[in-house]
Amino acid sequence: MYGMHSTHPVRCLLAAVLLCTQLGSAQAALFEDGEARRAILELRQRVEALQQSSQRSADETRRASEDGTQLRRSLLDLQTQIETLRVEMAKLRGQNEQLAREVAELQRHQKDMTRSVDERLRQFEPVKVTVDGLEFQAEPDEQRGFDAALARFREGKFAEAEAAFSAFVRQYPRSGYLPSARFWLGNAQYANRDYKEAIGQFKALLAVAPNHVRAPEAALSIANCQIELKETRGARKTLEDLLRAYPQSEAAAAAKERLSRLK
Repeated sequence: MYGMHSTHPVRCLLAAVLLCTQLGSAQAALFEDGEARRAILELRQRVEALQQSSQRSADETRRASEDGTQLRRSLLDLQTQIETLRVEMAKLRGQNEQLAREVAELQRHQKDMTRSVDERLRQFEPVKVTVDGLEFQAEPDEQRGFDAALARFREGKFAEAEAAFSAFVRQYPRSGYLPSARFWLGNAQYANRDYKEAIGQFKALLAVAPNHVRAPEAALSIANCQIELKETRGARKTLEDLLRAYPQSEAAAAAKERLSRLK
């Protein structure tokens, strides 16, 4: 566009100069030499001005073209960078999702481990138990040992019950189960006709826990063992002591009946 506009006036002026030159001789009479020279100079100046203008327009066009090329390159670079960032963000999103899954798995594993540790610790922590009206703390193994021995007695396995209760009394001499363990041990020994050993266990119970709920029954059991051993005098005294110590107990009623038969 610029080339067409800039070259057209130049051609016109050159044509005008040539025309003036050709007509110079014919019109010499009309123009003086000085005026002709001025006209030529003005035409030359106009031609030069047009040429300079045309050159500036060409330079501006070239610079605009170069700027456009640079702009397109910049846009392409920017688009490439955006695409690279999009790919990197997709990778990071995938990595974040993987990390989230791994964290969730670790948290679940930690909860499972914590639950497992708690369960294991509970196996060793003391537990609160109530036996024969007494409430106390007992070790888990201690509780299991007493319950297992009592289960043997209730199954009628008196020899096994005697062995289990004997082991329990030796292993846990300060246990809250001890009075009850001695009571059931004495009963197992009585069932096994080991009357003297049974008397020892019942007396041990009365010595350390005279107010125990099983104490009246232990005193009555001592009298029963003495009767089996034909120790009538000792049995009578034991029953009389029971009546004085535990007059309102169920064992006292049985003691009265035993005394009536011993007379």
